[in-house]
Amino acid sequence: MPRPNFTTVEEFTFEGFSIFGWQPRLILFVVFLVLYLLTLASNAIILTVICLNHQLHTPMYFFLSVLSISETCYTVAIIPRMLSSLLSPQHAISIPDCATQLFFYLTFGVNNCFLLTAMGYDRYVAICNPLRYSVIMGKKTCIQLEGGSWSIGLSTAIIQVSSVFSMPFCGANVISHFFCDIRPLMKLACADITIKELITLLISLCVLVLPMVLIFISYVLIVSSILKMASAEGRKKAFATCASHLTVVIVHYGCTSFVYLKPKSQNSLKDRLISVTYTVITPLLNPIVYSLRNKEVKDALLRALGRKSFS
Repeated sequence: MPRPNFTTVEEFTFEGFSIFGWQPRLILFVVFLVLYLLTLASNAIILTVICLNHQLHTPMYFFLSVLSISETCYTVAIIPRMLSSLLSPQHAISIPDCATQLFFYLTFGVNNCFLLTAMGYDRYVAICNPLRYSVIMGKKTCIQLEGGSWSIGLSTAIIQVSSVFSMPFCGANVISHFFCDIRPLMKLACADITIKELITLLISLCVLVLPMVLIFISYVLIVSSILKMASAEGRKKAFATCASHLTVVIVHYGCTSFVYLKPKSQNSLKDRLISVTYTVITPLLNPIVYSLRNKEVKDALLRALGRKSFS
């Protein structure tokens, strides 16, 4: 029950980057807007190139296209309202809208984690079992891995949103973040959140540590197989196919683990700045590092541009 003499909260406002003055916030707005537009454009280009080029209709690019869709939806759930709060810090968000934002943030965020795990498994099969690759990574397997990622994301979102918004909110209504996240919301609840924080930590361990462990095991086996290759050129090519995925994994899991695997969160400005990395920068990093540096994608893109210019 709400504490006596406290008014029940019906809407929240974001603290975000309101500690900065108008000019720094305007600069951040322009920077984040440019990054957001680049993210949307680069993911759209990747999806178009993969759809139009039949040579890229392979499991690796299938997962990449799904990741691009998921990353796009992930940024749409977070960045537009963050941009709005930079221009209007006192702009309120209703509790249903906040719950909706948290739901989509968790669904796509957790889905991304397990899609990266599926992509790691794909690289493991391609390098460690190349002769059986087409059999193991068939269409059915790819759909099952994709469906599993989405199911885990949806399940996590339903559990967490139900847990957070079953608590009463009264008194303070300023979220110490730039979007509706779990721990900043729980800090505003006028109830004992010890059990809720423990549940959140356990879920974070499952959706972050489990994929990291699986990816680590995959890469131990991958590196072991690569080192056994007789050809130096073959080793170089094998390492090159994994470098992009590994780069994205390190950035993504490194930042999210720092924020979500701490037993206690102070919701500090440092946490918010780190959150910018996996909500704004990583979604742009994925298509650039994982695709635009990929020779097959670049060749397909150049051919598409060449056909367009000659037609």
